[in-house]
Order: sequence, then C-alpha cells, then structure tokens
Amino acid sequence: MEGVEAGTAEAVTRGRVFPAFALVGWRWIARNPIAVAVPVLLPFFFLYFLHLISQPKYFPLEVAGAMLFTTQNVGSWCLGDAAELRLEMHLQDLFTASPLDRVRYLLGIAVSNMIPALPALVILGVLLSFVAHVSPAGWLVLAASIFVVWVLYSAVGLAISSRVRSQMEVWPVGNLVFTALGIFSPLYYPLSILPPAWQAAAHFLPATYAALLVQGSLGFIPATTTDIMVDAGLLVASTVIGLFLVLRLYTWREH
Repeated sequence: MEGVEAGTAEAVTRGRVFPAFALVGWRWIARNPIAVAVPVLLPFFFLYFLHLISQPKYFPLEVAGAMLFTTQNVGSWCLGDAAELRLEMHLQDLFTASPLDRVRYLLGIAVSNMIPALPALVILGVLLSFVAHVSPAGWLVLAASIFVVWVLYSAVGLAISSRVRSQMEVWPVGNLVFTALGIFSPLYYPLSILPPAWQAAAHFLPATYAALLVQGSLGFIPATTTDIMVDAGLLVASTVIGLFLVLRLYTWREH
C-alpha cells in the first residue's frame, strides 16, 4: 500500500495530471458544442464591426489581435472554473490535501480552458494566412505571444478566483477585470492612434507589449529590429512581474 501511495505521489508531482485536466476540457466541448461556438463567434463580432468602421489596411492587424483577445479571455474562463471548483464543488480542498502543488493545479486548469479556445485560434490563424503574408518567424512570434498571454492571464483569473467569496461575484468581477484589460490593450488597433493618456495607461499592461511585438514582427506597424527586441523584453519582464504578483495574491489553502 505504501508503494502504491508513493507511486501516486511521484506521478502527481511529475505533472502527469495534465492529461486529466486536458480530458476535462475536451469533455466540456464534446458534451457542450456551444463551448466552441462562443470563443469562435466572439472575436468575429468585433472583426465584423471593425471591418465596417475602420480602414481596410488594419484588418490583418485586427485578425492577429483577435487571436490575442481570444487567448486573454481564457483567463476569465479560468476564473469561473476555479471559483466553481473551490466554492461549489469543494474540489480544491481535495487538491490541497494531495501531493499536487498549486502551480501544477493552476496550469492544469489553464490547459483545460485553453482547449475550447483552440478551434477559434486555428480559424483565425487560417484567416490571417489569407489576408496577410506571415513568415515562419512571424508565426513563431505570434505563437510565443499567445503562449505568454495565456499563462499570465490564466494566472490572473485563477488568482482572482481564490479571493471571491461567492459565485455571485464571479460574473461581475470577471467581466469588469477582463473587459477593462481587453479595452486598454491595443489588441485590435495600433497604439499610436490612441490619445496620449490612454497610451500611457496601456503601457502598464503586458498584453500591450504582446500586441506591439506581434504587430511589429508581422509588419503591420513600422518597427525596427530594436523596437521588436525591446517589446519582447518588456513583455517578458512585465509577465514575470505579473506572475509574481498574482501568485502572491493567490490563496491555495483557506485560512
């Protein structure tokens, strides 16, 4: 019996729970196909109206921004799922009593919630390939930016989930936080067209540097190699600082 328990603990601490969390995400969309339709349709609503009111030259930039916006929204879904697991199902108590540490738990929920967003990212990626020429290096930068945004904003959602006290708080708090983050970050438009005060506020958000990095690397805005390197460095630095802050905010065990 002790050998079985030791083997289970070793498997958990090596991260083998990730396939289980991925299965949760897959079962969610398999049982509820609407879970795939919503992430696909939401960015296209924005793209449709932006296509009507903005200049055609911005459309490729807007498609790339829609991919970052979709990824950022995963954080809101993580907030809802983690809050339900803690408040309604009380499963977090079980996880805290197991060998599973909080980082693997957070990544597991992030993986689970990224799966419903993948079809939207694939569709948007195909659309981007039709409306713009993207080099292999550009695709790599876009994928890396999506990964960084996914990790950081999933962590933000999970940190907030540990602080809400009832399910009634999840919807207003989540919408307020992630809508504000999405509006202030220049995902769907160039930062240069914003008023100076708004530009200054946007520079406090990591997604701004993800957007600038993608837009510059794909040639949607004028950017030198130095500009791209600076944006990449600021994205990494702001992400590290953001992760440090949200991990300090996150409550793993209830007091």
